[in-house]
Order: sequence, then structure tokens, then C-alpha cells
Amino acid sequence: MTKKASNKNLSFDSDFLDKLVVGIGEVSQITGIPARQIRYWEEKGIIASLTEEEGKNRRYNYENIKKMLLIKELMDEGFTLDASAEKVKDRMNMIEKTLNQLKKYT
Repeated sequence: MTKKASNKNLSFDSDFLDKLVVGIGEVSQITGIPARQIRYWEEKGIIASLTEEEGKNRRYNYENIKKMLLIKELMDEGFTLDASAEKVKDRMNMIEKTLNQLKKYT
């Protein structure tokens, strides 16, 4: 595959993931995390839904779904919720920093 074709595929994936928004029920089904637990994590400020109006259905983007899966994995390994959330936050910051540096070279 040529570099140009490869970049096009990555661009498509990125565009798709940027537009991905899923309701709390679907997130619960996909991740195996109960909706009650997702709401609790949101109340603690660990994740954020895209809906700010109270009473409206919660909807989550790819970034928050990824955070939920990483937190769940760490908790399954024995970390506390707070420790898991901090580790994920640090990891996401490192990834973002690395991607920003890579953008400078493209």
C-alpha cells in the first residue's frame, strides 16, 4: 500500500471515530459496564457525556468509550477506581502529546 493510500485509510478511521456517538445503553452493552456504573463515573468527573441538559439521554464519544474500557481493564486487574482513572488520564495525555509531535512531521 502506498503512503498516500495508507494516510487516506487512517483519515477515514479518524473521521469516523470523531463522529461516533453512542447512547449509554449501547455503551453498556458494548463494554459490559452497567449503565449505573457509567453514570457514577460521570458524576465523579472521570468521563463526560455529550449531553449537558439534565434529563436528556446520555451520549458518549469514542474518547470516553476508550476511557471506560481502559478503566474497566485496570479495575479488573485490582486497581481502585481513582487509581485507574488517574492512570488512564496520564496515558491519554501521553498519547495526545505523542500524536501532536507526530503531526509536526507529516
